[in-house]
Amino acid sequence: MEFSEGSNKSLMDKETCCNNNNGVTIRTAQNMSSSFMRKKSDPILVSTIRFRILRELLANLQEVILGTKLAVLFPAIPLAIAADFYKFGRPWVFALSLLGLTPLAERVSFLTEQIAYFTGPTVGGLLNATCGNATELIIALFALYRNKIHVLKYSLMGSILSNLLLVLGTSLLCGGLANLKREQRYDRKQADVNSGLLLLGLLCHMLPLMFKYAVKPETGVSIAEYTLELSRASSVVMLVAYIGYIVFQLKTHRQIFDSQEEVEDEDEEKAVIGFWSGFSWLVGMTLIIALLSEYVVGTIEAASETWGISISFISIILIPIVGNAAEHAGAIIFAFKNKLDISLGVALGSATQISMFAVPLCVVVGWIMRIKMDLDFNLLETGCLALTILVVAFTLQDGTSHYMKGVVLCLCYAAISACFFVHKIPAPLDQTNVQSGLNPSLSA
Repeated sequence: MEFSEGSNKSLMDKETCCNNNNGVTIRTAQNMSSSFMRKKSDPILVSTIRFRILRELLANLQEVILGTKLAVLFPAIPLAIAADFYKFGRPWVFALSLLGLTPLAERVSFLTEQIAYFTGPTVGGLLNATCGNATELIIALFALYRNKIHVLKYSLMGSILSNLLLVLGTSLLCGGLANLKREQRYDRKQADVNSGLLLLGLLCHMLPLMFKYAVKPETGVSIAEYTLELSRASSVVMLVAYIGYIVFQLKTHRQIFDSQEEVEDEDEEKAVIGFWSGFSWLVGMTLIIALLSEYVVGTIEAASETWGISISFISIILIPIVGNAAEHAGAIIFAFKNKLDISLGVALGSATQISMFAVPLCVVVGWIMRIKMDLDFNLLETGCLALTILVVAFTLQDGTSHYMKGVVLCLCYAAISACFFVHKIPAPLDQTNVQSGLNPSLSA
């Protein structure tokens, strides 16, 4: 394993050659947002250690583990594992796992950014663009593996709603209040691209739902089968659109997203760990995220029953808020600094990635696993998603912002949260298991 310190000159040389023509490594808004949760380390603390390998190992531990303001939440990880091992209350396992996922999500963003310095701007940008919502995707895949389709759909839709209403709304509200005497403007081109993709994703989500209500089944014909086939075809279309979006963002129209790449502090542009070190840390943290995600998925019903809160509220509201806390805080800070292009990049970029990549990917993976995952998110959920995208599209149409726009978006999120808080309808777990040919007891 290769370890390197931030002061190493060879590391700086490698970093310089991996920059684009403007001297800036391509970074997404999500990574820049998470950078506000980081804190600089003091190399003097480990420079006095005699053994080089031990010194470099401790330097990496200092950068990766202690290099975030969320480091105080890392003890939740061993506590969650101990709670599961010693058979503590399952709601405790759920709560501790959620807390442990918060710093891990920020650290994955940090590690992908570090690796991007050595892979070149295109590959690095692709890494950042596809790993921005790694935590939500891993949770969704574990829910798919356990055949908890309702948890999967709720959590993914909750991430979209959280980004579009809570993150964007809070950013516009705080930014507007902090800049009352200055006009806040942003580039509409970026917002238009993301809005178009979100509307395409909404169309693909609505088609199975409309098909289910519009088509009357003939004798011996199951509408569910046709809905499933339509969902799989639509998912392929969505994945193709997302690939086009990546090419558009990183290659053909990169200048539209250049405003996201401006960083005031030059220290943020320097890699602090080596490539193989960052890769090893990334693999290790991904495995820990997978373990905690399995705990979250496996204990969500117990937490819902104990706390008296519906599964839909936990999945749609609580999990997305905790999973993206660092990224969301950074977006708000950028809005305070009147850099709305970055705040919009965080909110719209994350929502687009979930809608056009994570959701169809789960459908395709379920197709491979012979699990009947479709795009039918039911009437209530799809209606909330449709109205959210329309409200956001109208809010961003003029290229200017003020705090009242943030108030409207935040209140929309509050209304939707209240809706799912009182949504006590049991999740269709048994029906899902029967459709997939599984024993209900195996997915509990």
